[in-house]
Amino acid sequence: MSGERKLALAASPSPQAQEAAKELRQKYEWVPPSEAEIIVALGGDGFLLQTLHSMLDRHRALPVFGMNRGTVGFLMNEWSAELLENRLLAAKPIKVAPLRMDTVTIEGEKISLAAINEVSLLRETRQTAWIEVSVDDRVVLAELVADGVLVSTPAGSTAYNFSAHGPILPLESALVALTPISPFRPRRWRGAILPDRTRIRFRVLDPIKRPVSAVADQREVRDVASVEITVDRGNPLTLMFDPEHALDDRIAMEQFAI
Repeated sequence: MSGERKLALAASPSPQAQEAAKELRQKYEWVPPSEAEIIVALGGDGFLLQTLHSMLDRHRALPVFGMNRGTVGFLMNEWSAELLENRLLAAKPIKVAPLRMDTVTIEGEKISLAAINEVSLLRETRQTAWIEVSVDDRVVLAELVADGVLVSTPAGSTAYNFSAHGPILPLESALVALTPISPFRPRRWRGAILPDRTRIRFRVLDPIKRPVSAVADQREVRDVASVEITVDRGNPLTLMFDPEHALDDRIAMEQFAI
């Protein structure tokens, strides 16, 4: 490498990612993550989220340049072992702010987790969930009867949120999407778009008979009684993209996908 920035390599366990990692290790110099300035991640979107979460857990968030060695790879750059130094120098940094999920279980346990894509509340049994929805301490839905409800960041708005018929949010919009999952009542409510300074609170109305879990990206807390969601501006994350493949443009173009 040029010696200007120290790089660490992270790869998913898949054979495709491991083969790519082997090739990169032969071409370039690498340091442990504790000494690095940039992380190069090989895998799919799930592995990239895992890499970002591990840095949040360690309270040391480095810029991440992902290359797709997975399936969808919406959050990743194209794979190539060539000219990595040039790509990193030209890469466009995109900052994303994670969600903070503060839960209280029916046993009174308090658990806080971060989410980069979305926080989802999901019914645990065949019975629908009954959930009270508040925005900035104001009850806006006294009773949402649904399979669940989610709050999505702009970065995650093309994922689960979009499949639940939620809106695609421009990356720099400073908004979050509040989207019901298979709502039964109120029938006409299809969600809301809210400023990202908003504090959203869910209260499970019958948590014993109709238990609900809360999921922050891939991490689940079961049997919740209440969940509060805010945007955590104190822990921004930086993703790096090839200029012609930047995330903000990709999210905008998803609005025109057929």
